[in-house]
Amino acid sequence: MLTLHTAELLVAGPGSAPLPGGAVLVEGDRIAGVGPFADLAAAYPHARARRWPGVLTPGLLVRGGDVLLERTYYPDDPYEVTELGTDPISGAAELEELKMTEARWGNSARRGTQKLLARGVVAVTGRFTIPAVRTAVVRSGLTVLPPAASTPTTPSLDPFAGRGAAEEAFYGVLEAGAPARFAVFAVADAGELAARGATSCVATVIGGRLLHRRR
Repeated sequence: MLTLHTAELLVAGPGSAPLPGGAVLVEGDRIAGVGPFADLAAAYPHARARRWPGVLTPGLLVRGGDVLLERTYYPDDPYEVTELGTDPISGAAELEELKMTEARWGNSARRGTQKLLARGVVAVTGRFTIPAVRTAVVRSGLTVLPPAASTPTTPSLDPFAGRGAAEEAFYGVLEAGAPARFAVFAVADAGELAARGATSCVATVIGGRLLHRRR
């Protein structure tokens, strides 16, 4: 099935001129076309249309995914928040007190990957050594890349943290034939995107599938 994703503004990649009313045509797990929504809708009248507020961009890359998912614990809401609070837990001493098991790491990683998807993340860097965490990451749809030389000392769930511009966090370019992975943010432009952060994400698509949608 063909699906047209359109937003008020489309930024196809780093250095690309913003396209008002731009759209991405998706067929299966690939991008079949990029351009003005009116043109693509006229050329493919039977395509399903999804209209999003804000800016549509390539999906984002987070550095240090192994630190975020194998050395950070995400409390299970609502079952653990009374005891542990809602903030992620890191630090050797704090994790030692939790008596982490592989199964518990796997459950935490699933919650962590959902937080990443909710921030428009489609790829992470890192080397995962806990089998249950590795499984959670693979099942999430996130692309795993080798550890980056520029990994920050304290990785953040926000891909824009430590970046000079929003486009520095883009992973890939939106063009025909490319994998269908992108995100939409409820902001006016890319400049506001960096200022407000990735929690403004309203939708994340990986492999042509809508894996996050803000309710």
